[in-house]
Amino acid sequence: MRPSRRRPLRCPHEDRAFLHRRRVPLRDRRGPSGESEGHLIVLRGDPLYTLPEATGEVVPLLEARLVSPVIPRSKVVGISGSCTAPASQPGAEPTVFLKPNTAVVGPDSPIVLPHWSHEVHYEAELAVVIKSVAKDLAPRDVPRVVLGYTVANDVSARDRQRGDDTWTRAKAFDTSCPLGPWIEVPGPETGFDPDDAVVRVRVDGDLVQEGATSDMIRSVAELVSYASGIFTLLPGDVVLTGTPTGTGEIRAGQRVEVEVEG
Repeated sequence: MRPSRRRPLRCPHEDRAFLHRRRVPLRDRRGPSGESEGHLIVLRGDPLYTLPEATGEVVPLLEARLVSPVIPRSKVVGISGSCTAPASQPGAEPTVFLKPNTAVVGPDSPIVLPHWSHEVHYEAELAVVIKSVAKDLAPRDVPRVVLGYTVANDVSARDRQRGDDTWTRAKAFDTSCPLGPWIEVPGPETGFDPDDAVVRVRVDGDLVQEGATSDMIRSVAELVSYASGIFTLLPGDVVLTGTPTGTGEIRAGQRVEVEVEG
């Protein structure tokens, strides 16, 4: 089936990302991102610059529409080749590209298939959210500039990626960067290790992609360090760490669930 040019593709992240948190079985009544019960505490403030404060308002998750947990101030930095390297190019440097903040959407937001592409693929990735200005970082210094981690789908127009001289159109179109549902902030109570996580994609409930960050050629800290050697990273910027093998095509009307377990 060819992608529809008149209706959007629903390609949400599920609230089952970062599964070391408490999971709620899916039931008939599903709220945003698949969660069936729970509440959200409304906060006031920008966590990148101020300590958020609770407003006292509590919203049932079933009544909420989740948006991206971060809108990058300047850019999303994508990295390709972090999980696999061509056999003919051992030690090759990764390919780096940019997505504008207009590419970012939240969980359960539709991805609109561009009319100029006939082959759009999912790419599950762990995303790093930056909290402070960073330039020319050593890998050991990366943790001090990281706010946390979230789930990303680096949606790509694969035919344009092959056919265009640059990857701009293939990677940067509107709605090509779903993020969320939340930012996992590092700390002793979370126990999340970005270098020991599993990323997965399910399409209409079927597992179609799975890989471990421990299998990446470079660590997450090395990738952020590499990006900071090219660009100054600003608070709110997002670094996508690459996708494992197994990417595939998505079509109009399908539901694509991306999750990170760690």
